[in-house]
Amino acid sequence: MRRTSLKWVTVFAAWVMAAIAAWGAVGNDAAPQDDPATLRILNRDIVTMRARIASLTPQARVRRARERLQALPDEAIALPINTVQFQSGETRGVQFLLGDLPLFSVVEGDVDPEAKQDLHALVEQTREHMEVVHAAWGQMRSRPLLLHGVARALGATLLFCILTWVTHRGMTRIVGLMEKRRDVLAARFSYVDWREFLARVVVGMLQVLQWLVLLALVYSWAHFVLASFVATAPIANDLGDWLVLKLSWLAEGALDSLPGLATVLIVLALTRAIVDLLGYLFDALQQGRLRLPLLHPDTVSATRRIFTAFAWCVGIAVAYPFLPGASSDVFKGLSVLFGVMVTLGSTGLVTQLMSGLVVVYSRSLHKGDFVDINGVQGVVTEVAALATKITNVRNDEITIPNSVVIASPIHNYSKLSGTHGTLLSTKVTIGYDAPWRQVHALLIEAACKTNGVRATPAPYVYQRALSDFYVEYELFASIEKPADRIPVLSALHASIQDAFNEHGVQIMSPHFLGQPEHSVVVPKGQWYASPASPVSSVASRN
Repeated sequence: MRRTSLKWVTVFAAWVMAAIAAWGAVGNDAAPQDDPATLRILNRDIVTMRARIASLTPQARVRRARERLQALPDEAIALPINTVQFQSGETRGVQFLLGDLPLFSVVEGDVDPEAKQDLHALVEQTREHMEVVHAAWGQMRSRPLLLHGVARALGATLLFCILTWVTHRGMTRIVGLMEKRRDVLAARFSYVDWREFLARVVVGMLQVLQWLVLLALVYSWAHFVLASFVATAPIANDLGDWLVLKLSWLAEGALDSLPGLATVLIVLALTRAIVDLLGYLFDALQQGRLRLPLLHPDTVSATRRIFTAFAWCVGIAVAYPFLPGASSDVFKGLSVLFGVMVTLGSTGLVTQLMSGLVVVYSRSLHKGDFVDINGVQGVVTEVAALATKITNVRNDEITIPNSVVIASPIHNYSKLSGTHGTLLSTKVTIGYDAPWRQVHALLIEAACKTNGVRATPAPYVYQRALSDFYVEYELFASIEKPADRIPVLSALHASIQDAFNEHGVQIMSPHFLGQPEHSVVVPKGQWYASPASPVSSVASRN
């Protein structure tokens, strides 16, 4: 009698709740729809609640159902699962009970509108799920089943440790042998041999295979251990379904991406063919077999790099939309990030690149030229896109940014050397008491005795200034190698000192603090003092 009364009280409570739900549904037609919530018991899905009952959202209904299930006594496991139908107005529902203890209710609003299902089918599905959970609940309290699961888990763990150790030791030994073979091949050949390259590829593949085998062992162990217990068996099933789903997804993605990859390969192959055609054209221009009015042989190499880079940029831009995942938000985000980084960080880089183009296309210097740039003298060893490298007489390599190169005067001592060599000059100041013809002859004689000075064209002297106390002479001579400019100049200075000392002519210039007693002039009889002669004087004038 008491059970019958309790059952009717439960039915009345369910009817009241349904009436409240119907009233709430009528009064909140314009209210936003709540997010669905799924009730899970023992890692098993029971039902997805979508409707609001009174002020209880689906999330609150799920939370209340879990609280009721947790509050059930242990002896409730023997009670059967019952259902009670109720209807209030246009709203129908079913109350699920464990014996006479209410658990949760399912209403028409919980039916998925996209699934071809009615309330009766939803209730039957929910009842089946509850029966499975009810049976699992009973099995969880079975000590033999629990001990059996623990034994299975311990055995699987022991086997997992053994297989992991064997796999690690075996793969490590095999990889070590292949690495030794690779090192032997690398030491035997001074160049890259195909066998060494193949050994490196095999080592990398073995390392990847080792990790794949270890991951497969971890997955198998986790799946087996989880499947050994009633509470975690659904997780093992979900884990297996997840792996199959991911593998299927990868396979389908690979098959779906084949047309796009084929298009990418075709575009890149056409781009490579165009680049090869451009390479043949520029090779002909560089070798002089073909001439175009706007291309100089010295700038062909830079023009070739520009056209090649442009062709590949166009090819990549055309092939990019056909790459798998190119239209995804990740690719778009990376493209935007890369663009921002290039925009913010390429200001100086673009300046140097444009300066490098100016240096190349102005043909102001080449590799091997002896130059003077911004006070730095040396031989040009490299003209790159960003900077120019110079090696000076101290064998120091000096890197000058191309923006500095184009902003500074460039003295190229090699470019116009040609058949006449490059000019070398030095200045001396001699007092007015020394015959200028003698000074000319001494300077020319010193130049002719210096190693590295060309005999033709012959050295010559200019009088650059008639100062208050001395005359400024400048000697010009052609040298064979512009790169030897500094050592030849040093040898020329030594020859000048020897020549002047030999003929008793003082190089040190006089400075007068008062009027001399005698006029500082050269008597006419000493105009052609040795080694000067009237003939050489006339030749010097001509």
